[in-house]
Amino acid sequence: MADGGSAKRGEVSGSADTAPDLDRLLGDLKALEALPAQWDEAARSGAQALVAAVDALNAEAFRRLIRHLRDVPGSGPALREAATDEVVYTVLRRHGILKPSLFERVETALETVRPMLASHGGDAEVVSVEGDSAEIRFLGACDGCPASQLTFYAGVKKAIQEHVPEITTIRQARGLGGGGADTVKFTSPFANYKDDEWRHAARLAELEDGETRFVEVDGHSVILSRFGDRVSAFRNACAHMGLELTGGEISKSDSSGAVITCPWHGFRYALDSGECLTAPEVQLQPHGVRVKGQNIEIRIVT
Repeated sequence: MADGGSAKRGEVSGSADTAPDLDRLLGDLKALEALPAQWDEAARSGAQALVAAVDALNAEAFRRLIRHLRDVPGSGPALREAATDEVVYTVLRRHGILKPSLFERVETALETVRPMLASHGGDAEVVSVEGDSAEIRFLGACDGCPASQLTFYAGVKKAIQEHVPEITTIRQARGLGGGGADTVKFTSPFANYKDDEWRHAARLAELEDGETRFVEVDGHSVILSRFGDRVSAFRNACAHMGLELTGGEISKSDSSGAVITCPWHGFRYALDSGECLTAPEVQLQPHGVRVKGQNIEIRIVT
């Protein structure tokens, strides 16, 4: 007769109150994964083969179990509810039985640019993913940085488009205001282009502080604005319908320095950041800009 303290076949040991949480389980696995580093090659290969075999066995068992349960009336909602448990979800994802959600895929795309953002003291987070749209917010030094629009287009937006093509609308959410002038860096981490990609746009002395002018660079119409020792550069195209902003009224603003109003449909844009004050979900498209000596140079972003 089996010892009274052992679990019978089919019983689950432990209880909901004593079951380990996901962090503890993953921590245990991580600790065990580090052990083979001290073993010889044969032992490591044997351990890896054992893990692969156990994974394959478990994956096939889960697939067969789910196939059987699908034929049971009312099991669909129960399976979906079970998948909301973090441990169940993690295991099914590990075995490829559940596919990553759009939110997870957007998060994975952000991981590819986070090291670059971190090098400038910033970060980004996924605010929401709904249908074919995603909303991203900058954190740290990237929040409120004058170069954030270039970072958004050349870094974040590009990464999401490459990794999650189903997401067709990518918006920048308003920041939390935590960047701080002492931590902001005015050069985008994605503005480190090769020297032969930069084109002369104007002499710095030709653009007075607070002035905005329209220039042609390699056949592209560009909006240049100067704010002290800083210059912004945007494509001369309203984000509403793509019409040129040439001739639009430029007014002063306490918060953004200057605002241009589209002469066609009245959309208003802050010329320091490109933010649309009329419809915050859109922005002017930035170009790379730098001041080298006394020259303002532009790198066209298409």
